[in-house]
Amino acid sequence: MSEHPGERGAQGPVKLIGVRESALSVDEVFRAVGDAAAGGIALFVGTVRNHDGGADVDALGYSSHPSAEAEMRRIAEKVVADYPVRALAAVHRVGELAVGDIAVVVAVACPHRAEAFEACRRLIDDLKHEVPIWKHQRFSDGTEEWVGA
Repeated sequence: MSEHPGERGAQGPVKLIGVRESALSVDEVFRAVGDAAAGGIALFVGTVRNHDGGADVDALGYSSHPSAEAEMRRIAEKVVADYPVRALAAVHRVGELAVGDIAVVVAVACPHRAEAFEACRRLIDDLKHEVPIWKHQRFSDGTEEWVGA
């Protein structure tokens, strides 16, 4: 049983969707998309970088709308409809993160590598632009900025 009830898709290619306050596991996402019929698995890991727009980032926090997980699932289902996806997983972290922490992990398994790369890129790009998750960056000079709000 999953440590996060309700996140695993029992049927179909969408195997794992989640918005979590706890640390994310690349291994968990990779295992979720394992499929013997897949010839390629593309995995993307987004981390907190130490700079943005020429300013040094000390830390940041992510917050989300209650609909964020449902929106992630909607986007995942669209990717599944548009590509020959065998398995798909996506998790995003919310709460306070430090430089180097993992903020998002997505993975897609397809019959061939080119399809897996394309589907994975579409998945992360659409998640970033459409899911109501906002980033509050705090800079070394004492300033701060909201991104995506």
